[in-house]
Amino acid sequence: MLPAVVKLCCGISYPHLRSTAGLQRTAMAVIGQEIAHLQRWGQMQPRMRTHAGLNYNESKREDAPAKDDQLFYVQQGRGAMRKALSMLEDKDGWKVEIRESNGDVICSKVMPGARKVFRLEAVLEAGVDELYDLLFTRVEEMHQWNPSIQHIKVLKHVGPETIVTHEVSAETAGNLIGQRDFLSVRHSCKQKSCVYLGGAAIQLEAIPPQAGFVRAEDGPTCIVIQPLDGDTRKSHFTWLLNMDVKGWLPKSIVNQALPRAQLDFTRHLRRRLTASATLG
Repeated sequence: MLPAVVKLCCGISYPHLRSTAGLQRTAMAVIGQEIAHLQRWGQMQPRMRTHAGLNYNESKREDAPAKDDQLFYVQQGRGAMRKALSMLEDKDGWKVEIRESNGDVICSKVMPGARKVFRLEAVLEAGVDELYDLLFTRVEEMHQWNPSIQHIKVLKHVGPETIVTHEVSAETAGNLIGQRDFLSVRHSCKQKSCVYLGGAAIQLEAIPPQAGFVRAEDGPTCIVIQPLDGDTRKSHFTWLLNMDVKGWLPKSIVNQALPRAQLDFTRHLRRRLTASATLG
């Protein structure tokens, strides 16, 4: 869901992949396939943008959806969160992908359909409320501290716990995956001292796939934030990343890129938290 959740995550560079000539050739072939795919469907058009991002049709935005729509979005968000949490709670089949010196660990698991999901575990120097504020309440500001994101726009506010967002990944040097856009429903839930952020891809007629982009789909996915051993100044951060980047990309590249994207996101988040602490 998040940041990108989520997102949260396709503005990814690959310095660790570019070291081998074989993977360089694979990368060039992938880029060629992506361009050919976009040209075939007439998507290589000039992109209409405003200073805030893409040129949305304001007449079709629904900041206050009808009651029936509200119920639909809330159900979609809650359902995605339940599915994502059930994936986390199933302890079988997880394998360590990356173990960082700072204690961050990423594990992976192959789900039915052969898609890999990734679980990041980290400790952050911030309280639960601060992280909730950054990752949900102020999600539209995420591009200010995460260079992998071009922008996130909240299209619908469905009560205090559910939103619908459109996200565009940034165009960065060395990004083999290429820019993607995401249309997602995001749901939040607070239980005792813990915060749960979940979500999944959704479709809206008012926001069709954008010219020049591949629309990726995330979810069901979630983030769990809880105080670390009663210390309200630190949080245990668990992020289940479950994403279909679409397009013409080999699974081998995608499965190396996504966990690296999680580490990049966490690094940028830590810098943002450090900056806040310094200013405070």
